[in-house]
Amino acid sequence: MVTEALMDPSFWFAAFAGGAFGAAIGGLPAFIFTGFIIIAGEAAALAGADGNITNLLGFGPLFGPHVSFAGGAAAAAYAAKQGYLDDGKDILSPLGTHHTDVLLVGGIFGLFGFAGTELLNSVQFGTDNIALMVFVSALVHRVVFGYSIIGEVYGNNVFDMGPFERGEEDAPGIWLPWQYKWDGVAMIGAIGGLVGGFTYVATGSVALVFGISAASLIILNVGIDNFPVTHHATLPGAVGAVSADASGYSVTIVMLVALMFGVFGTVIGEVAERIFYAHGKTHVDPPAAAIVASGLLATVLVATGVFSSTFWPTFGL
Repeated sequence: MVTEALMDPSFWFAAFAGGAFGAAIGGLPAFIFTGFIIIAGEAAALAGADGNITNLLGFGPLFGPHVSFAGGAAAAAYAAKQGYLDDGKDILSPLGTHHTDVLLVGGIFGLFGFAGTELLNSVQFGTDNIALMVFVSALVHRVVFGYSIIGEVYGNNVFDMGPFERGEEDAPGIWLPWQYKWDGVAMIGAIGGLVGGFTYVATGSVALVFGISAASLIILNVGIDNFPVTHHATLPGAVGAVSADASGYSVTIVMLVALMFGVFGTVIGEVAERIFYAHGKTHVDPPAAAIVASGLLATVLVATGVFSSTFWPTFGL
C-alpha cells in the first residue's frame, strides 16, 4: 500500500507547500490555477510531450485539488473559527500571510489529502480518488474544528430550500443561488456532459475538459453571478464517453452516455449540496461528491458488463 510517491520526501514537501499555498491564495483561486495547469499539461501532451505537467502538477502533490483546494477550504474553516474570517464557507478570499497558523493548517490538510489519495490509489478504489479526498477532507475539517457535519436544518428536511426562497433569516446558505433548481441543474448537466463527451471524442483527453471547467471559474471568482459551475458535469461526461468508447459503442451512444453521466453528476452534486453544504458552516464541495459518485457508477457498469473498462483503475476489474 506504500506507493512510490509516499516514499519520496519531495512529494511530502510539495504537499505541505501546496496546501499552505491554497490557504494563502484561497481555495477557489487555487482550483482555478489547477485548471490552467491542466489545460497547459493536456495541450503539451497532445503536442507529444509526456504527461508530467498534468499528472505531477495539475493533479499532483502541489496543485492537485486534494491538496491546494482542500487545504484552502480547511484553512478557511479554521480562520472562521479563530475569528480571522467572517464566513467559514468563503473559499474565494485569499487568507494572506498575517496568520501563520492558517497557513500551517492548510499545509497539514495538504499532507492529509496527498497521503489519503495515494493510499486509495494503491488499492485501486475505482473512482476519482482526488475528488474523494476533497470530500473526505472537508468532513474531517468540520469534525476537527468543532463544526457540525450536517449543520442546523431549519426547513422541513435537508432538501427543503423554502426558507432560502422566502428570504428567512435562518435560511440555509445555498451554494449557487442561480444553480439549485432541479430542472436547471439537470439541463446544465446535459449540456456539460455533451461538452465533456465531445472534448474527449475530439482530443482523446479526459482531463482537458476538467481543466477548462476549472479555469472558467475565474469568472465566478471575480464576482460575476449566474455563472454555472460545470466540472461535475463535464468530467463525468468525459468519463462516461471514454468508458463507452473503450467498450466499442458507436459515437452516438458515446455522446448519449456522456449526456447521461453529465446529468447524473449535476443531480448528485445538488443532492450533496443540500445534505452537506447548505446547512453547514464550512465548504463541503458538492462537485467533488458528484465526481466520486460518477466514478463509482462507471465502476459498477464495468462490474455488470455494460462497460469493458473505465478511466480509473477499478479493483482489478
